[in-house]
Amino acid sequence: MQTLTPPRRLGANRIGKTLNIAIPVAIAALAASAAFAGTDATFTPALTKFTNFLQGSGGKIITVLSLASGLIGLASGRFSLGQVAVPVGVGIGVGTGVPIVTSVVTAII
Repeated sequence: MQTLTPPRRLGANRIGKTLNIAIPVAIAALAASAAFAGTDATFTPALTKFTNFLQGSGGKIITVLSLASGLIGLASGRFSLGQVAVPVGVGIGVGTGVPIVTSVVTAII
């Protein structure tokens, strides 16, 4: 003789899982405060120092080291386009990338 078990209610389990997620999200949304980006100058000295480093002698050193690693790779006999393209990309990125990124960040903020 078989015993009959009542059918499970699938909807109740799904509602419980949804509430377990929805309630903390709703509490976090109600407790969140506004964030304002404006005239805060906390990181301005660090940004200025880093920008000056990349646009000055630091950028030149990075470019020369990248070029030297590409030349060493070429001298070892394994040629790939990356050994030429990477130093060129690094030089362009250091020379023009910093002003582009700085202007984009300034325009967004």
